[in-house]
Amino acid sequence: MIKFCSLVSGSAGNSYVFSDGLQPFLVDAGLSGKQIELRLEELDIDPRTLSGILITHEHIDHIKGAGILSRRYDLPVYANQGTWRAMEEKIGKVAEKNRKTFKTNEVFPMGGLSIKPYKTSHDAAESVGFTVSAKHEKISIATDIGCMTPAILEEIMGSDLVVLEANHDVEVLKAGSYPYSLKRRILSDEGHLSNDAAGDCICYLVENHVENFILAHLSEENNFPELALSTIQGKLQERKLLGGKKINVDIAFRNRIGRVYEFDKS
Repeated sequence: MIKFCSLVSGSAGNSYVFSDGLQPFLVDAGLSGKQIELRLEELDIDPRTLSGILITHEHIDHIKGAGILSRRYDLPVYANQGTWRAMEEKIGKVAEKNRKTFKTNEVFPMGGLSIKPYKTSHDAAESVGFTVSAKHEKISIATDIGCMTPAILEEIMGSDLVVLEANHDVEVLKAGSYPYSLKRRILSDEGHLSNDAAGDCICYLVENHVENFILAHLSEENNFPELALSTIQGKLQERKLLGGKKINVDIAFRNRIGRVYEFDKS
């Protein structure tokens, strides 16, 4: 059994909570410690019961509250070596016993769940996504991805739920106020996934029997939920993938928690 909820997702902060039904843990902690505490309170989760914080990469919108929460609640922080080197000065002192290092592409346990960090294409030291698996269930986090690759698709295939980046609409981004250098970074293969790219990925996964998706990391300036959803809907209609299939596409919000998902096939 796996439970999942997005606490926040967007350019200003990202954090997700998972549970095996007994002990929860966070993937990323990109808000202040206080804001993450308030969102956990909405879910009746005591931060002292967290088993740890898993970090995808060192950008501040993914690590802002990690050090604070670790010090306040004596929580382990898990990251690969590249991410630890890049983030340790940003998050402040973490007790040696709480500095946990995983290896990209090697599975490790968190409570009753198995975690696999896989390589992503992003302008960070050693960025990863995660698949979180129980005996019969699987949820994948695939955000902060400049381009979708066959290797990433292979990792997230067979998921009960895919949390997938839909950061921007390309034309809105090009016409927007961001400086040219930032636009180039976002549009690069080490930047962020567009609505169109997310739609193509969802179509491929639907063709391979994945049915549940959450669009995540939406840009506040270069995207909005209705545009992202309509782009995905259009791609699915183009490929004639909606007839007879129960496809659920949800949004991870920038300013509030999302829906609680629970998968239990036992």
